[in-house]
Amino acid sequence: MAQKKASEVDSWLARPDSGTWLVLIYGPDRGLVAERARAFAARTGLPLDDPFSVVKLDAGDADRDQGRLLDEARTVPMFSDRRLLWLRNAGAQKNLADDVKALLAEPPRDAIVLIEAGDLKKGVGLRATVEAGAGAMALPCYADDARDIETVIDDELGKAGMTMTLEARQTLRRNLGGDRLASRGEVEKLALYAHGRSEITLEDVRVLTGDVSGQSFDDAVDAVLAGRLEDFDTAFTRQCQAGGQPFLALAAAMRQFQALHAMRGAVEAGGGRNAAAVVAAHKPPVFFTRRRLIETALERWSSEGLNRALARLQAAILQTRRRSDLAEPIARQALLGIAVESARLAQRR
Repeated sequence: MAQKKASEVDSWLARPDSGTWLVLIYGPDRGLVAERARAFAARTGLPLDDPFSVVKLDAGDADRDQGRLLDEARTVPMFSDRRLLWLRNAGAQKNLADDVKALLAEPPRDAIVLIEAGDLKKGVGLRATVEAGAGAMALPCYADDARDIETVIDDELGKAGMTMTLEARQTLRRNLGGDRLASRGEVEKLALYAHGRSEITLEDVRVLTGDVSGQSFDDAVDAVLAGRLEDFDTAFTRQCQAGGQPFLALAAAMRQFQALHAMRGAVEAGGGRNAAAVVAAHKPPVFFTRRRLIETALERWSSEGLNRALARLQAAILQTRRRSDLAEPIARQALLGIAVESARLAQRR
């Protein structure tokens, strides 16, 4: 199968297979898709600002003009030995998938094809075509986990020659992860704000990210964990009215439930450790003011329940991307549903 696991993508991009001439990069994290697409494009060695060497197309246009991709791929380059065809915004377009299938059946001699796509279903359409093709590779991009977020922070701080206090890093980390480019932008903004100093502080993070970050939705996420429905509705509504993006509430909840899932696995692995011991040993450390809340949630939620919550959050994130005009009710419904389940779990104990 011509595909990689999410954890294998960066290592493959660092050393792409020389026999791969068609690459599909897809997933719900559009910022990460774009970042990795640029990384692959740079690896081709072609001048990316040269329109004779790099042809950029919108997938929708290529789908409406069926056969255009085939024509472009089989056009002989005028001023280089190869051309890069770079398609963006691919999705469930049938004609595009058919053209890609035709290309895979008869590979072009002088073209490299790079396709950026949103989240694609397994086993159908463009994703299935690429995964089954010789000389092709499908690379998934999902929301950053804690380790990926730490890497983004370290990369940007390294570029700026700065450090960050532990409290500032913990707070910032809770605000990041929904979109790779947005995450980088937040760290870059902090570095610019603190220019002239060697260290970024907690106050810097609070001042600069309070209105647009997941931190502004912390009270709402905590209320979801605790099953406090009225508190959730109040906190969520307040932050939306203040200009907070509902998607960031979903991203903050996603990160919290991913951390809970990892801790739940540690509890169920045995060794005699209870919830309090697992929370105390968790890396990165849980902020001391939230430990009791996390311990209680860990005692309530099973692995199956956490999987359901994560699936609901993932689906809601995708829906907000597709219908940004309905982002607030979509996020509210998903989070409220999880809060209801948390309240029910509390009653059973």
